[in-house]
Amino acid sequence: MRYLPLSSDDRADMLARIGVESIDDLFCDAPRDALLKSPLDLPHHRSELEVERHLARLAAKNVAAGSTPFFVGAGAYKHHVPSSVDHLIQRSEFLTAYTPYQPEISQGTLQVLFEFQTQVANLVGMDVANASMYDGSTATAEAILMAHRVTRRRKALLSGGLHPHYAATARTLSDMAEDEMVVLPPDVSGNEDLIGALDDSLSCVVVQTPDFFGNLRDLTPLAAACQAKGVLLVAVVTEIVSLGLVESPGAMGADIVVAEGQSIGNGLNFGGPYVGLFATREKYVRQMPGRLCGQTLDSDGRRGFVLTLSTREQHIRREKATSNICTNSGLCALAFSIHLSLLGQTGLKQLARINHANAVALAEALEQKGVEVLNKSFFNEFTVRVKGDAAALVETMAREGVLAGVPVSRLLPGAGLDDLLLVANTEINTAADRDAFLAALDKGAKS
Repeated sequence: MRYLPLSSDDRADMLARIGVESIDDLFCDAPRDALLKSPLDLPHHRSELEVERHLARLAAKNVAAGSTPFFVGAGAYKHHVPSSVDHLIQRSEFLTAYTPYQPEISQGTLQVLFEFQTQVANLVGMDVANASMYDGSTATAEAILMAHRVTRRRKALLSGGLHPHYAATARTLSDMAEDEMVVLPPDVSGNEDLIGALDDSLSCVVVQTPDFFGNLRDLTPLAAACQAKGVLLVAVVTEIVSLGLVESPGAMGADIVVAEGQSIGNGLNFGGPYVGLFATREKYVRQMPGRLCGQTLDSDGRRGFVLTLSTREQHIRREKATSNICTNSGLCALAFSIHLSLLGQTGLKQLARINHANAVALAEALEQKGVEVLNKSFFNEFTVRVKGDAAALVETMAREGVLAGVPVSRLLPGAGLDDLLLVANTEINTAADRDAFLAALDKGAKS
């Protein structure tokens, strides 16, 4: 076949060269229950037109986020992205740009990434940021590995308020490296005693704010306690718009800040691609993973931009590199940078205030109906306790035309939190949307 040029003998020679008996041996690290027992039940051949029609029928079963009142969050948020963002990122020089190894012909791309780094560093309150990671979860895992390098310890403590997907990603990398990781139980209230859990064996403590359940956390006391123990504080932010209103993690004493930048410039996109933000103190810059763009002067004294400290990267140092992540989410980072530039400082603060005000309005309306809101503080997302099963309620409300949120049990199955619902209310929701939520909730409670 044209696209399968290797013969059975070729494959046998390749397997013999690397010292395994079968292709299945290459997947020995994958959990057995995660592997398919038989091929997927898919048609072997269809025409392009038939495939298009079939996929269109499948897509028609979905409810698009923009077609109905939408209150889903849990780490991925629907915000308005100005049309100018998409227009600018689709310019050919941005869409076709590759890794800017040659600064002589890559000054535009390098300057964009330099500006992006500057914006991120200012936003999170840190000295230096890199030119993006893949997403927030992998950035979190990389932050833990960086903390191990800095402290020469191999044990991390993860808060019970950390997003479950982020914790799972970090655990995957730690398991493969045989590092130790302590994950605290889910912390709905945001009152866990992280300071009491500190000890001299830890490389870092990973804590999210606003946390998975929506609680805002003051990291200042924890940062001081970590410093006394020689433990790095890794702060995680999944809703980056919150930093238009709340104190930055850097100002509260974090050593490393990682975040998901999807909320600014990037649509939901059914899970990606997203853009991971990563920033740290200047003294740790040589241990920071990923790309770093720097500003310099050329031989004629003109300002220019280059990739700097590249010896950290895999393409230079291979197995001695600080990270195996050797690229960046350049187009998503560009969208982030353009949107944030359009907003400016005043616009970001106004956007954050609208988000918070909308969430407060919905929380107060729910409390008036007797629904228990569990948060003492929140930004644009909070947790409520419902009567019965939250997942079933979400399905019922969806049939009424409202996407009500994320049941906690979906991300934390078996944790005994089946009656908890995460509700996010961003600037896209109107008063009419909130009324629709309340009406659908009433019908769901009666069914």
